[in-house]
Amino acid sequence: MWASDDADAVAGRREQLVKKFLFLYKGFEQPTPEIGAAWMKWFGDVGDAMVDPGNPLSAGIEVTREGATALDFGLDALTGYSVIAAEDIDAALALAKTNPMITSVVVYELGSM
Repeated sequence: MWASDDADAVAGRREQLVKKFLFLYKGFEQPTPEIGAAWMKWFGDVGDAMVDPGNPLSAGIEVTREGATALDFGLDALTGYSVIAAEDIDAALALAKTNPMITSVVVYELGSM
């Protein structure tokens, strides 16, 4: 085994110890410079824990077996997502509490396949 193989194995084990969490941002409010600045600061504060900064979401449609329904884009709307790395759910929740949320942050642990 080569030294680089050892380093790759250690990095792989470290990645397995860190879990990934999906942050779903809930609540729409017309963006202001202050809201934008708060989000940019938060992304900077999250640093290397940010696996994927995600994207904002626009108006959605819920599809069921009975049909499709347009979703209101207000305080109950899902408005964006990010993927965050954290040691455990408690660490992820602590980070979510620092988010400049409009309504809330919904946190799911991502499973592995």
